[in-house]
Amino acid sequence: MNRTRAFVGLDALRKLVSDSMAIDMGSAVTIISVRGRGVVVDEPSVIAVNKITGEVVAVGREARQMQGREARDVIVIAPLVDGVVADFERTQAMLDRFVRNARSGISHFSRRAVMSVLSGVTQVEQRALLSAAEHAHIGRVYMVEEGLAAAIGAGVSPSDERASAVVDIGGSTTNVAVVANGSIVHANAERVGSSDIDAAIMDRLRRYRGLTIGIPTAERLKMELGSAVPPDDPAQSITIKGRDVQTGSPGAIEVTAEEVYGSTQAVMRKVADAVRETLADLPAEVAADLHDRGIILTGGGSLLKGLEEYLGTETRLSVRVADEPRFATVRGLMQLFDEPLLLRRVTRNEPPPLIDAEARAFEN
Repeated sequence: MNRTRAFVGLDALRKLVSDSMAIDMGSAVTIISVRGRGVVVDEPSVIAVNKITGEVVAVGREARQMQGREARDVIVIAPLVDGVVADFERTQAMLDRFVRNARSGISHFSRRAVMSVLSGVTQVEQRALLSAAEHAHIGRVYMVEEGLAAAIGAGVSPSDERASAVVDIGGSTTNVAVVANGSIVHANAERVGSSDIDAAIMDRLRRYRGLTIGIPTAERLKMELGSAVPPDDPAQSITIKGRDVQTGSPGAIEVTAEEVYGSTQAVMRKVADAVRETLADLPAEVAADLHDRGIILTGGGSLLKGLEEYLGTETRLSVRVADEPRFATVRGLMQLFDEPLLLRRVTRNEPPPLIDAEARAFEN
C-alpha cells in the first residue's frame, strides 16, 4: 500500500511539473499541442538573429513581422528547408523557445514528446531533429512518420483494416501516405509545397511585370487570389507594391487572379505527379480500397482554393479536406499518447526502455 501511494504521488507530481507534447515542426510553421491544453504554439518557423553577435532577436510570429524590414544588423532565417534541418544551431534555438512557450508556468522539463518526421528522412536528418528536441529539455522523444500522424488526425482509425490515402501539403513538402491497420503501406515525400507557389509568384512578377516583391506580399496574393483551378473571375485584382526592377524606385501594379493562377500551375502539377506516382505503386487490394474511399487532404497547403477539384480530376478519385487540416498531424501525434502500444510500434527511433512494469503507469 505504501509503495502504491508513493507511485500515485509521484505520478501526480510529474503531471504537475511536466508536459507531454506533440510537435509538428515544418519548414513553414511549427505547431505544438500539450496534453490537456490543446494547441498552445502555432508560429512561423523563422528566427531573427543579430548577424554580428549571433544573438537571437526574435522567434516565430515576431520574427516574421520583421521579414523584409530587418534592421541592417539583423537577418531572418528559416532554419528548416524542405522539412529537414538546414541550420542546426538556429533550429535548436527556435525549438527551445517554442517549447519554453508551450510549457505551463511552473514546468521547466517535459517528460516526453511525439515529433513528426517526413517519410524517407535520413538517419542524419532525423538525428538533427532529435538532438534539437533533446536540447529543449525533453526527456523522451518519439519520432513518428508525418503521413501516419496526419491520417490518424484526419479520422482514420489505427484499427481500420482497409487502406486510406492522405496527402499532407506543407510549406515545402508534400507527403503522400497510404495507411492500413495503423501502419504505412506506402509513402512518398516530395520537396514541393505551398511556399513554392509564393516563390513562383515572386519570380513571375519580377520577370514579366518588372516588380520585386517580398514573401509576405506573395503570400497575400496566394491567399486572396490563388486557385488550383481556373478562377471564377480571372479579372479580379488587387494592388500590390514593391521595388521597380529597372529604376530601383518604389512601384505598384495591379495583379489579377489569372496571373496568380498561372503561377500556381507548375507547383500543382508537381503535387499531382507525386500523388499519381504513389498510387501507381500500390497493391491491387489497396488500390481497390482507395477507389471506394478516395483521398484525404491535410496540411496548410490543402486550403488553396479549388485543390479538391483539381486533384479529383487528376486522380479520378473523390477528394476531401480534413477538418482543421493544419492541425491534423499534431492531432494525430497527440492521439498516440492514448495508445502507447501503437506508439511504440510506429516510432522510428528507439526510446529508452522502461525500468519496470510499474513505471509504465506513467505513460498513460
